[in-house]
Amino acid sequence: MNFLFDFYQALLTDKQRSYMQLYYLDDLSLGEIGESYEVSRQAVYDNIRRTEAMLEEYEDKLQLFQKFKNRQEITNKLLSCLNDEQSSKEDLIPLIELLKQE
Repeated sequence: MNFLFDFYQALLTDKQRSYMQLYYLDDLSLGEIGESYEVSRQAVYDNIRRTEAMLEEYEDKLQLFQKFKNRQEITNKLLSCLNDEQSSKEDLIPLIELLKQE
């Protein structure tokens, strides 16, 4: 959820962003968040669950996080090939083409 929040937090309202940051990044309890916003623990819980569902929906549609993971994997393979003295230029070309597709 932290990765999804990192990628899609700009699409959230200020309140959603604040609740998610306090809950996931600052590790506050639902009760602590509720106290600071003068709402019930249940209201905070409902808001966080709805926001989580929204973040998952954004990822289903946009797949920014999945594409990021794919690019990281390809980049690691490229670096491995570069460090391997047995690798040739021809070994790198398919990886570069994959990277272009992402």
